[in-house]
Amino acid sequence: MCRNIRTLFNFEPPATDDEIQASALQFVRKLSGFTKPSKANEAAFDAAVVEVATAARRLIDALETTAPPRNREVEAAKAKARAAARYATARA
Repeated sequence: MCRNIRTLFNFEPPATDDEIQASALQFVRKLSGFTKPSKANEAAFDAAVVEVATAARRLIDALETTAPPRNREVEAAKAKARAAARYATARA
């Protein structure tokens, strides 16, 4: 999976439409190999982003869990700690 695509389910506050759109864009970029498509492929690229975002929103809204919602700040701090540990050992 692309590192820029993050888990969006079971957070408080819930994932925003902008977060879902950004993840859909990253997913389509990864699949297509384009950061920015050519004019010839732009319509297909943009349509794919809309379709993926729609499917992602539908999925997130349909999922259920008994686990308590995760806190965004806590999860971000954990990710920073993991990255710091990973890069500290890689350079040592």
